[in-house]
Amino acid sequence: MPKVIAVTSGKGGTGKSSICSGLGYALAKQGNRTLIIELDFGLRCMDIIFGMRDVEYDISSVLDGKCDIHTAIRQTSLASNLYLLCAPKDPFYTVTAEQITQICQDVKKYYDYIIIDTGAGINSHVFDIVAQSNLILVVTTPDPICVRDARMMSDAFYARGNQSQRLIINKVTKNALGYSLVRDLDEIIDAIGVQLIGVIPEDYQIVASTGTGQPIPSGSPSLVALEAISKRIQDEYIPLTIKVG
Repeated sequence: MPKVIAVTSGKGGTGKSSICSGLGYALAKQGNRTLIIELDFGLRCMDIIFGMRDVEYDISSVLDGKCDIHTAIRQTSLASNLYLLCAPKDPFYTVTAEQITQICQDVKKYYDYIIIDTGAGINSHVFDIVAQSNLILVVTTPDPICVRDARMMSDAFYARGNQSQRLIINKVTKNALGYSLVRDLDEIIDAIGVQLIGVIPEDYQIVASTGTGQPIPSGSPSLVALEAISKRIQDEYIPLTIKVG
């Protein structure tokens, strides 16, 4: 059975979509047939991240009966086994959790991993969609507001019975630790109460790559971190090493 992974955050600006694309890329490069489903309707960006500016069909096309699901799913140019289903162009288009569940059921047998890029923020719609996932990745940055929002979101997941959660701390720099924001990573982990699966350093290379539709350069700190996270998801033992600039 494929693993459905929901990537979510308590607020925007945490780099959630970049993590979805980078994680999908890492899983695909490791031989896994991977699909990314973009549900961040108000901030559609995956087509730009993957250099696919000619996307004709998206989730709304499927739900409105304009095409079938396989026509709307596009193969990316970055990896032959990495695929994308874009969010609607209309930022006010709405879908139900049941519709997303049905889409996942329809395509599950074709993929090893399905990554769901949820909308940011704490709302019932996100919770209903995430409920079908096998794994929830909660993304935060070393910022007190993001940390508090991540804790609120995680607590709500636990209250709804979503126990399979892991924490990703993104955009980590030395300046963000030990100064006015947070003392260290342990403070963030303790505040949110979710087991850590990875730390991603602030890295301009991933910003440049996602803005131009190019692969993340091999050996870049962010890609190294994402590759480690992807292997941990596949139950490989990868020691947690943290290098921040």
